[in-house]
Amino acid sequence: MKKKYSIICILLFSIGVSGQGKIDRKAVVTRHDVKITQIDTLASLSVGNGGFAYTVDVTGLQTFPEKYQNGIPLGTQAEWGWDSYKNVNGYKFSETLKDVDQYGRKISYSTQIKEPAHKKEAVEWFRQNPHLLQLGNIGLEITKKDGSLVQPDDIKAINQKLNLWTGKIESYFEVEDTYVKVTTVCDQTKDALGFKVESDLIKQGRLKIRVRIPFPTGLWGDMGTKWEEKQEVNNSAVAIAGTDMGEKWKGKQDYKSNLKIKNKSEATITHLMDSISYDINLKWKGTASVKEKAKHYFLLEPSNSNSIELSCSFIQTEKNKGSISDFTSIEKSSIAGWEKFWKSGAAVDFAGSTDVRANELERRVVLSQYLTKIQCAGSVPPQETGLTYNSWYGKPHLEMHWWHGVHFPLWNRPEYLENTLGWYQNAFDKAKKIAQRQGFEGARWQKMTDPDGNETPSSVGAFLIWQQPHFITYAELLYQSSQSEATLKKYSERVFATADFMASFAFYDATKKRYMLGPGVIPAQERFVAEKTFNPTYELAYWNWGLKTAIAWKKKMNQAVPEKWEVVLKDLSPLPVQNNVYLAAESAQDSYTNPEFKTDHPSVLGTFGMLPETSLLDKKIMKNTFDLVWDTWSWQKTWGWDFPMTAMSAARLGMPEKAIDALFMNITTNTYLKNGHNYQSERLTLYLPGNGGLLTAIAMMCGGWEGTTEANPGFPKDGTWKVKSEGFQKMF
Repeated sequence: MKKKYSIICILLFSIGVSGQGKIDRKAVVTRHDVKITQIDTLASLSVGNGGFAYTVDVTGLQTFPEKYQNGIPLGTQAEWGWDSYKNVNGYKFSETLKDVDQYGRKISYSTQIKEPAHKKEAVEWFRQNPHLLQLGNIGLEITKKDGSLVQPDDIKAINQKLNLWTGKIESYFEVEDTYVKVTTVCDQTKDALGFKVESDLIKQGRLKIRVRIPFPTGLWGDMGTKWEEKQEVNNSAVAIAGTDMGEKWKGKQDYKSNLKIKNKSEATITHLMDSISYDINLKWKGTASVKEKAKHYFLLEPSNSNSIELSCSFIQTEKNKGSISDFTSIEKSSIAGWEKFWKSGAAVDFAGSTDVRANELERRVVLSQYLTKIQCAGSVPPQETGLTYNSWYGKPHLEMHWWHGVHFPLWNRPEYLENTLGWYQNAFDKAKKIAQRQGFEGARWQKMTDPDGNETPSSVGAFLIWQQPHFITYAELLYQSSQSEATLKKYSERVFATADFMASFAFYDATKKRYMLGPGVIPAQERFVAEKTFNPTYELAYWNWGLKTAIAWKKKMNQAVPEKWEVVLKDLSPLPVQNNVYLAAESAQDSYTNPEFKTDHPSVLGTFGMLPETSLLDKKIMKNTFDLVWDTWSWQKTWGWDFPMTAMSAARLGMPEKAIDALFMNITTNTYLKNGHNYQSERLTLYLPGNGGLLTAIAMMCGGWEGTTEANPGFPKDGTWKVKSEGFQKMF
């Protein structure tokens, strides 16, 4: 009955807020199809299915990886594609541990120890391993009339389009006045790509399809320096050039790539590495042959036609038992899957608004839905650069999972968040062991981790605590979506273990007669020394909300509430105030006088933005804090999710104009590229937490939060915004 009531409420709310009939979703989506007419290395386009993605240049394939290396690189990644170098030196994780004096005892943290040398090397090994792989580069190899290979400057008459409604990339270009048409699609249920290439160059023997398999960089990110070498293949020298990035064509490791031709239209390349072996299955329609050109370098050579259809599937070798899909079935999967996605969940339409920013906001919203669907909806929490290229060795950061996943249930697509929550069950025992090692109860969730839930050494990450209540947030959002006892049963063990740690971590100061968070913490605003920092404002409020929510779950399940939870909740430190504004932390009395402390995330705004009103909050003081941060923060030194977080705080404080202004603050890290990616810097050319943050803010501004009754409460009511919305779930 509860579930039916919830569904009815959602439907009634959807109708009420739109007030103008059902949204033409296809019209909203397709008016923001991405169109490319020249080479723009920051405008790479991607196809994907949530756990696998493939990024292309203007040719519709990965023909010019070197050209794009400093933009949005041309990556092929899957959430299962991890490898570790051999641990030939026998490094032990215990070598990364450092004892810190906290709460009157020694507590071990995995940090970036700099000496002695063998411990520093151990730290770097565990940071580097495992690392997410670039699985393969699939591009065109086109020859000019003079026999030389086509270069980027030879590509003319570019006309490329990403059809968002179908997930298809359609590319057109010319080489020496001869056209090439390419269709690129991704299967929505398998890690398989489909290509259709049409050109008279095929019949002339001048267009081939190249499959190259790079070596992992083993570096923080997929970028590096150019190089060139010659390899001996079939007794002849072959010149190979590349870059030490995601397309690193040489390495010291003795990896193998073996070609097996199955029949006249199918072949498999098996790539064997240190800890993983995977297959690239090729299937084509038309006359073609496959050969090895050099190590880890293969060519598909079509002939006797002006078109070729090719499918490429990526799969771990031990799982490679099924049939290979062809281009047509992959194309059908893409069309059906994307239509289902766009017709599901929530939608918003800003057509008719007179605010000049409305169309751009709608573009960002539509493209952010596309990008987060293909890169953040798999079964493992994503890295901050998704499945395009590596940052932080490809490892997920669990504090960022809030920004990657919270928007999905708010947009009434809870299944995409739920897809990733199974990972927390797999990592659960390791989270409990971290808490046990440190002398706490429950589970201490990792910060920088890997697909198996292992802890990664980090001098900052080891001391962050704002990821700890996140699991309670995810579970509560899913419960609000379902209103089912099954959801309570499914997630309660992890919710309660999370609360056990939170209550255990809070330290009772007998002198102050209250519970403290720290010293020994780093807030979400990573500008404070762990050993000196205590009671950060946002984290205190999050502890309050998290424990209250866990207690509510206990009562819903008719279970006894642990006394420790209630005691900590009752005597938790108040939010620190100075001069009628909230400090970043109680230990940071110079929060607003030291310029260094007005950089990075203004996470104090998350206290009433990401979080609802708690019993610790004074909204007048929060409003003063917002105004001070707005006027004095070093916004040039922030990150992409800081702007939607600010918008969320403004919306809750009843300042919708400021919410819009925050979303359009003219700061580099608030840049949204032609392909929709949130750009940060030359080092971090895409940043998916910014996209997820934008979607979370829009969901709140449209759907509201607990206690709101008006339609679209986060938008100005001065007549400049015409907002038609449907299907949103309210935020807390």
